[in-house]
Amino acid sequence: MNAKLLSVNVGRAFAAPYTSAEGGTGIDKRPVAGPVAVSAPGPKGVGGSGLAGDAVVDRRHHGGDDQAVYAYAREDLDDWQRQLDRTLPNGVFGENLTTTGLDVTDARIGERWRVGTEVLLEVTCPRIPCRTFQGWLDERGWIKRFTAAATPGAYLRVLQAGEIRVGDPVRVEHRPDHDVTIALMFRALTTRRELLPRLLEAGDPLPAEARATVLKHRARTAN
Repeated sequence: MNAKLLSVNVGRAFAAPYTSAEGGTGIDKRPVAGPVAVSAPGPKGVGGSGLAGDAVVDRRHHGGDDQAVYAYAREDLDDWQRQLDRTLPNGVFGENLTTTGLDVTDARIGERWRVGTEVLLEVTCPRIPCRTFQGWLDERGWIKRFTAAATPGAYLRVLQAGEIRVGDPVRVEHRPDHDVTIALMFRALTTRRELLPRLLEAGDPLPAEARATVLKHRARTAN
């Protein structure tokens, strides 16, 4: 199957009792029909989403260049749909891009995706589930269940700006020769901290936050 975008999703901020962020949350992403401009939003804490018209409220923990775009595979959503016995529309996990034909979980850190003809994205890190995600889905024990499944989706940075739209092809232009995948990084950051040193094999594309986590872990275990 050729990889493509099933939907491009953006969200507006809304108040929610399950988030402590001032201004609420932008997790409710909905598909849009027309083209959406994509660009690097700026550093974390200042920049929000890489997609025009998409709200990122808690900029301390979300958004910025290393988390400019969030992608989730429709195949993984379909698995969750069966497990949870409920309809899960595109965008419901807060993803900007709902893909098909693309193994997002096995994507390597630093892997580059050409989306349409203009936009070039680079895989940076997995999504770590939070209280807002659990509250939004209203599934008891969701954080633990999502963590155990280890199909977290991928954040991406914007290397080349442009416009994207539903139906655009997604082509892997570059796949690094290391084996630091989204799945491995997710486990290292959550349930298997002994894997943290391996993240450095990803080289320069590894986000600064993740690199700092590895170095703190190294210092702690050396003592």
